[in-house]
Amino acid sequence: MPSSRVPEPAEFARNRMARLLDEKRRAGREVLDLTVSNPTRAGLGWPPASLLGALADGRAAHHDPDPRGPAGAREAIAGYLAPRGAVAPDRVFLTSSTSEAYAHLFRLLCEPGDEVLIPRPSYPLIEPIARLEGVRAVPYRLSYGGRWRLDVDSLEASAGPRTRAVVVVQPNNPTGSCLDASEIASVEALCLARGLAIVSDEVFGDFPWRAEASVLPSLIGATRAPTFTLGGISKACGLPQMKVGWIVASGAEESLAPLLPGLEWILDLFLSVGAPAALALPEFLRSGGAFQTMMRARLDRNLRTLRDAAARSPERLDVYEGDGGWTAIARVGFDPRSTGTAAEGPQDVAEWALAEQDVYLHPAHFYDLARDDLAVASLVTDPEVLERALSRIIG
Repeated sequence: MPSSRVPEPAEFARNRMARLLDEKRRAGREVLDLTVSNPTRAGLGWPPASLLGALADGRAAHHDPDPRGPAGAREAIAGYLAPRGAVAPDRVFLTSSTSEAYAHLFRLLCEPGDEVLIPRPSYPLIEPIARLEGVRAVPYRLSYGGRWRLDVDSLEASAGPRTRAVVVVQPNNPTGSCLDASEIASVEALCLARGLAIVSDEVFGDFPWRAEASVLPSLIGATRAPTFTLGGISKACGLPQMKVGWIVASGAEESLAPLLPGLEWILDLFLSVGAPAALALPEFLRSGGAFQTMMRARLDRNLRTLRDAAARSPERLDVYEGDGGWTAIARVGFDPRSTGTAAEGPQDVAEWALAEQDVYLHPAHFYDLARDDLAVASLVTDPEVLERALSRIIG
């Protein structure tokens, strides 16, 4: 029998949206997909020659393991992150992904049955990783009133005697929001008072929505609490297939130093980052600016398309504001009496859009947003596909 940390077999069954999407595709319908977030499938991939050239380092023929990752890679990351905060290379730790970084940090910080606080709404990844590590993920609330705000009362109420860390995601996926200075101060005060660590997921930090911003706010060196900042080239360079991420440790030395030997020990058990990608990392980071320029242009165009459509039809579309990232939340007016293909009718606007308009959006409940008139669209989408989808949805 599988461990209780693994979902029950019934949880692997395809849900209503997945079944409906299958039906549409089997019937040969043209479904406009607004959920694609993989840049290599959205016309934003690297030229193969450039990618393969970066990997052609003869040192990869030898195995010379370092649990933190090659020194050259860590130095390149420290230099890359310098606009966000001073980073010492010996405070950088390579991982294969942000997902693995979360798992390592939960192992480092928590005993089985301990708790970490996670934002709601947020991408549904942290909770199952925590569950797999025997850790309970307890949500705290982000609320929207023209902009997303941290509900400080909710954060403080969520912290209990077994809480070991607070996870912040900035910009958040899907809200696109970052913490302001007062909100960061509230998180830091709670963590210092209770001896908690901060895990700051900043994988989308290179993609602000405001043209005048070069990068988004970071917690690197910004708090005295032990802080572990996550990033990687999946988003920063548009290279999800290379499987290289990082953890940057910062905070007061007296609270951070006892944790770092344990983190290095965990990394040494796995040695998960492949030598070719790690050795190519400096070149990936040097050349990644071209990808970021293309991605920012894509985000800007799609945001303008959404906002222009909302301005033309405010009763049919409202785009929630954010600070950055690759997703947007929108309120979409729809007719709940529409029957769709399900006997009981569509449960939310995403199901309505798929059933009635052949447009595939992520439903809000996917991110723990309890609103049936909200849906989430990827801003990585081909702009022409987005324009055609909006014409179907709002006319």
